[in-house]
Amino acid sequence: MFLNFFVYAVLELSSGAEKKEDLRFDKIFSMSVHQVRMVGLPLMNLVLLRGMPILQQLHLEERLLRTSSDNWCIINDGTNDRNIVIGVSGKPAELLKISSVLQDKVAVIRRFTGGGTVIVDHGTVFVTFICNKDALPDVQPYPRPIMCWSSLLYQEVFQDVGHFSLRENDYVFGNRKFGGNAQSITKARWIHHTSFLWDYDVNNMAYLKLPTRAPEYRKARGHLDFLCRMKDYLPRLNFINRTVRALGNHFSLKSMKMEEIEPASNTKFKPTSRPLRKQELEEAALRLQSESVYQPA
Repeated sequence: MFLNFFVYAVLELSSGAEKKEDLRFDKIFSMSVHQVRMVGLPLMNLVLLRGMPILQQLHLEERLLRTSSDNWCIINDGTNDRNIVIGVSGKPAELLKISSVLQDKVAVIRRFTGGGTVIVDHGTVFVTFICNKDALPDVQPYPRPIMCWSSLLYQEVFQDVGHFSLRENDYVFGNRKFGGNAQSITKARWIHHTSFLWDYDVNNMAYLKLPTRAPEYRKARGHLDFLCRMKDYLPRLNFINRTVRALGNHFSLKSMKMEEIEPASNTKFKPTSRPLRKQELEEAALRLQSESVYQPA
C-alpha cells in the first residue's frame, strides 16, 4: 500500500487572482484526501491554517515540539495583525527603532527559537517543520545540517522558479532574501520554521534597524535593496501546494485540523514566546542610550 496526499487545487493561477486563490485555499480543508501508506517513509501530520495570530502559532509550535512525539508540518497562510518577532536572545534596542514602534503601538513578540528579526502580517506565509531526530537519521541534529535539509526540500518547491538558493541562513532568489529561518533543537526533536515574504509593506521596514550582525552577502544593503517579494515569482497558493507536494516525497502525510490536535495528557506546558511590555522596550532603549553616552572614546 502507498500513502499519498493530494491537494486538488489548480496551480495555474495568475499573480492577480488573489480572490480566487483565497477561495481555493479554504477548500483545502474540505477536499477529500486520498491516503495510502507509503512504505518506508516516516509519518508527518500536516496542519493547514489561515490567519492564525503569530503568538498563538508560536505557542502551538512550542507545545508540539515539547509535548508531542509526532512529526508535524504547520503552514499558516498569513497572520491578521502586524507584529514584530525577535529571536530568543535578540536585543530590542539593537534591532528596532523603539520610538517608532512605541508611537505606532506595534506589538513586539519574543519567540522561543533563535534567529533574527522579522515583521509579519497578512503578507507573510509561515512554514514550520517539527521532527523527531530519528525521522531523518541522515540529518545531523545541528543548525546547519537541518538548514541544508530544508533547502533541498525547497529546491523541489522552487525547481523552475527564479534562482533559488540558501545563502548563509536565508532563502534567496538571486541575492535577494525572501525567507528567514529560525530553529530550536531539543534532546530528541527539532523545529525549523520559516517566515516567507510573499508580500510586505515598505513602511513596515522603517521599524527595523540594520542588524549589526548581518550576513556577508547583504553587503550593507538597506532593507528594500536586500529583500524581494515572492508574489513576483509565483502565486501564493501555488507555493503552498508545491510545498505540500515536495513534503509528500519525503513523508507520509496525514491531514489534521486544529480541533484534532489533542494536548498531551499529564504534561505541564508553559509557552515561553511572549509579547514584550511597553516598559521593557522603554528600558531597553534607555540602557542602549546610557551605554552609548558612557562608552570610552
